[in-house]
Amino acid sequence: MIARVLIATFALAALAGCADREQTATGVKSDQPSFAGTGAPAPYALADWKQGDKASWEQQLRARTQRQNEYVRVNQQ
Repeated sequence: MIARVLIATFALAALAGCADREQTATGVKSDQPSFAGTGAPAPYALADWKQGDKASWEQQLRARTQRQNEYVRVNQQ
């Protein structure tokens, strides 16, 4: 009896995976690179970054990463 319940449970769990809906990002242009920006002025964006400039985008990411690096934060003079 327990075996039948377990088999039925596993069968239902397997079928539940078949009902998964397609996940899409609606309203987001996924073909645009991140450094391109949104085109709208962003009050929270740093002044050094210019939308569409890949070099300044990468420089900002490096700077942000260094501020999150615990070794650099602890050993700053």
